[in-house]
Parts: sequence; structure tokens; C-alpha cells
Amino acid sequence: MLSMLLAATCLAATNAAAASIGVVAPQSGPFALLGKQMQDGAEAAAERLGIEVHLVAETCEAGSGEAIGEQLRDAKVTAAIGFLCSESLDGAPPLLKEAGIPAITLSVRWKVLMEDALKNEWPFFRMAPTADDEAEKVIEVILRDWSGDAVALIEDGTIHGRELVEAVRAGMEERGMKPVFTDTYRPGQEQQVALVRRLKKAGATRVFVGGDRNDVAIIARDAATEKATLTLMGGDAMRAADQPVALAAGTLAVALPEYDTFPSAQEAVALLRGKGIVPEGYVLPAFASVELVADAAGLSSAMGMPVAEALVGTGFETAIGNVTFDAGHELVDNPYVLMEWRDGRFVPVGAVGQ
Repeated sequence: MLSMLLAATCLAATNAAAASIGVVAPQSGPFALLGKQMQDGAEAAAERLGIEVHLVAETCEAGSGEAIGEQLRDAKVTAAIGFLCSESLDGAPPLLKEAGIPAITLSVRWKVLMEDALKNEWPFFRMAPTADDEAEKVIEVILRDWSGDAVALIEDGTIHGRELVEAVRAGMEERGMKPVFTDTYRPGQEQQVALVRRLKKAGATRVFVGGDRNDVAIIARDAATEKATLTLMGGDAMRAADQPVALAAGTLAVALPEYDTFPSAQEAVALLRGKGIVPEGYVLPAFASVELVADAAGLSSAMGMPVAEALVGTGFETAIGNVTFDAGHELVDNPYVLMEWRDGRFVPVGAVGQ
């Protein structure tokens, strides 16, 4: 494994080595706002580091990947970041492999894509959660913090809710812990009193909900009315507008963190706000991806190795903290964290009850 310290010593070579970074992001259509977040974060970091940015419009249309790969290859970029949609990676990786251009997605979680990348030795990296990370973190939290409690699992019948809860249930049972209650509820209702009463009758005290934020808020409200003592935890879907029913204080969520609160992000946040950019969504991940590509390019130049090779196993200090890719081109650290609703926002917590 290449050390983080070694990467840091190569910063002097960064500007020359990382002459150009491709930013693949939607510039129009329904995903334009997310694309603008990627573009804003990447351009701010690139300007700070003196690196050229080459924008490539991402249409998210089937079969668009080959054209994107050709544009990146012809621009001779050092690496490319962004890739909001999986369609943009259909046909692009072989061209990027031939040109020696690593591709870093900030969004795509499709498991099969990474399997294909490793099998074909494509320089594809995922700076986003995998499809399994959310469930794995929920299981970790339940086993760590709720092992002696009566745990219930409920879901809203959607594909994501059902698959998430099933993965959590299987993970619990593999480790010898069974839920006291499981159920599918009808989402989008004005009240969930009947569900709360069933949870109370089953003796549940801790509930994981595979559903959206408003359903969780309604369940919490009705639990208080029914005098049912329930600690509720949802998944990443909890990061949504706090309306029409407000979340109760103490509601938990396993979710991606608010990166703008990180100590490591404060310099970047100040820089972005000075440009009138709100550091939300993909802004800080895009900023961080340019930082790590710049460091990897410097390391590549100093050590005489491909940039893709420099990315593997090296710890890069970025605005969103340390980022390290393992041999499978995935993040070493699961990005999901346990959060608690306090004073109008989710804040990280170490364990339930703290």
C-alpha cells in the first residue's frame, strides 16, 4: 500500500502532472441541478489547484457512454470524475482503459458494473456507496446498539424499502439476532395508529423503517399519542424535506453525512461560499475528487506509474476527509453514518442514546 505521506510529498508535481480533469455531468434536462453541483465543486477545486477542467455533457441516455469516452480520450484528460448515470459508463470504460484515463463516479452504485470493470481491468473507481453499504451500516448499528432490545423491521412495499429491510433481516439472523416483528405498511397515509398498536403489542422498542421520511415522522407522532416508547431509525431516504409532518427529535437515520459540517471541509466551504456556491449535494464530493486526482497525478509523476495504479491503496486527504480506494476500486470506508435529528438537522452520533 502506498502511504498517504508519500502522496503528500508529490504535491509540488501536481499542477504539471494533472494538466486536465474531465468532468462528466448533466448540463440540461431533469438532472441538470445535480450536474451543476458536480461542475461547481470540481471547477472550484481545479481553480484552487491550477488545473484545467474539460466539461463533457452527460445526457444519461442509453448508449451515450462511447461518445463520452471518445471526448475524454480526444481531450487527453488525466482522469475523469462525475458520471451521475450508469448509462454514461456503457461503452466508455474500454476507451478509457486504452487511453489510460481513470473514471471516478460520484453516484453510480450498480454492483455489476464494478464486477465487469475488475474482470476487464477497466480503470473505473467508485467514490460513492455500493448497493450494499446502506444495509451493512444498518446491520452494524443494530448489532452494536440494539443487540439487547426488541427490534422490529417494517417497510413500505417499494422495491428499495423491501430489499433494504430484507437485507437487514438476513444480516441480523445470520448473526443470531431475530426481529420480534416484521411488517409491510401502506405508505403515504395521514396516520399509522394501527401499525403503532401492532408494534406495541409485539413488544417492540426499536424499529428500523424501510420507508420515506414523512412516513417515519407520522409513525413517531402516532407512537407518542399511543404512549408507545419506540426509537425509530430510517435509511438514506430520511434526507428529505421535513414536511408536511416534522420529524421528532431523536429520530435516527443511517445516511450519507452532511459533508459541509466536517472540519476537513471548512476551507473548501469558505471558498465555495465566497463564490456564491452552496456546498450541498455533490458539490463537496466533486471538490474532493479533484483534490485526490491531483494528488494521484502528482504521485504518478513522481513514481513513474499510471494514475489508476496510484489511486489504489493510497489514502488521500480531501475536503470530505480521508478517501482510500481498495484493490476492488471501492471505498475502503463505508460512507454511511448514524445520524440523529436534533435542532432541525441531522447530526452524526457515535451510538444510540449518546
